[in-house]
Amino acid sequence: MKILILGATSAIAHETAKLFASDGAEFFLVARNKEKLDVVAADLLVRGARRAEEFPMDLNLFELHQQLIDIANANLSEIDIVLIAHGTLSDQNECQNNTPALIKEFNTNCLSTLSLLTHLANYFEQRRKGCIAVISSVAGDRGRQSNYIYGTGKGAVTLFLQGLRNRLAPFGVSVVTIKPGFVDTPMTAHLKKNGLFASPARIGNQIYQAILKNKNVVYTPGFWWPIMTIIKLIPENIFKKLKL
Repeated sequence: MKILILGATSAIAHETAKLFASDGAEFFLVARNKEKLDVVAADLLVRGARRAEEFPMDLNLFELHQQLIDIANANLSEIDIVLIAHGTLSDQNECQNNTPALIKEFNTNCLSTLSLLTHLANYFEQRRKGCIAVISSVAGDRGRQSNYIYGTGKGAVTLFLQGLRNRLAPFGVSVVTIKPGFVDTPMTAHLKKNGLFASPARIGNQIYQAILKNKNVVYTPGFWWPIMTIIKLIPENIFKKLKL
């Protein structure tokens, strides 16, 4: 397997990659931080990866997205699987009081992903096989006062993936929407932990399985599906009064 990972230094992406490395996969790893990329690449090679090429890049450079995919394709000879895992956890208070901060977060968590997906969809449609997996979030299922800016970006990604899945299904391309809940990663280090938090290893294993099984939408851990189903069913005139 030849795998392109965008946001390869994220804890969830790294845990997912470890499992593919044990299968002897080849990787093209993209992230902003070169030092962290070095660590991830070295670890994957130790775990059995055939190759782990690095490409430091800020994925908010939209104009370079097509060039990035061309380089990854040339490096790997072809791309079988793409995992999009980059993003930031928005500071809700800052973003709702600072439009430039809001736009920056939306670019990172939504528009950069939509841009990459547009190029990748065209690539896989021509190839007529492959898998596109994207980490969205349960936060995108319904807007809540505590994180509606982050949730809006993820919700748009989820909706975009629905259309992409419909478009690419006739071409034999699977599109996997991954919806984690709370995950104990460096991105959530400032949050108080509780029983709803899952380890990156648990999430990575479920993503690995979802990709291999060509799943459509995966809530991870699975208990988030009934939780979000209930939240989505609450009438708006009641929901707007809740402190969520």
